[in-house]
Amino acid sequence: MATADEADEAGDDHITILGFGSLLSEKSSRTTFPTLKNFRLGRVLDHRRTFAHPASIFFQRNIANLETLEISSLSVEYKEGCSMVCSVFEVPNEGLSAADAPGDTFIPSQKFLEREEEFEITRVRYEELATSSTSGKQEIKEGVICRRSTDEAYIARWGQERFQKNYLDYGIKTIWGWTEGIRPCPVYLRHCILAAWSCDSEEKWSKDGVGGICYNSFLDETVMVDRATSIREYIDQYPEVMNTEPPDNLKERYSG
Repeated sequence: MATADEADEAGDDHITILGFGSLLSEKSSRTTFPTLKNFRLGRVLDHRRTFAHPASIFFQRNIANLETLEISSLSVEYKEGCSMVCSVFEVPNEGLSAADAPGDTFIPSQKFLEREEEFEITRVRYEELATSSTSGKQEIKEGVICRRSTDEAYIARWGQERFQKNYLDYGIKTIWGWTEGIRPCPVYLRHCILAAWSCDSEEKWSKDGVGGICYNSFLDETVMVDRATSIREYIDQYPEVMNTEPPDNLKERYSG
């Protein structure tokens, strides 16, 4: 687990990424960002983590269940006073930021937008997670995160034809308009819980260490679409989620 001081040495040619779901483990993060540096934990400020929108990729990979509405992925949304533990790491700015972004402004590249098509990719405030070697108030910094967007923004960027293909054709009439009913895709929820648990090595894991802090934050600081039911409460009600293993061809990607 890296320190904030090590992260400061990454340089201006790197971008700080904030992970809040599957990217909570370094192993899982490296499937997306194999050259990441300085993996550590932080806390995103004034944002809430929610299972509140369907992901087209779950239908494409045949792990969504439209009948039970177990189709939801994870996002964060602005909510003053809320916060949650996240992963923090640096990646080389190799095609992630638009080449014409002025100064230190972050504008996601087309490549980055394609990979996270339904989200607003933006910078938000976070602080490094305090550890036994740090004391006092933590410095507020900024990192890049995938945040809740709108159906209108999706269609404006990608067009009605893509919205039709990726959502309407699967029987999904809205991405971001859900207020009830939608439930987490069980394969993906299990993946995120395993990632949160394994953010620290097994031999170092403790409830008061970074592993326990990350795991408990995910269970208690992640809510369902009703913005009231925590994931801990949901798993208590549906413990079978943790037995929902991914198909063989997705086990490497969806196993924490």
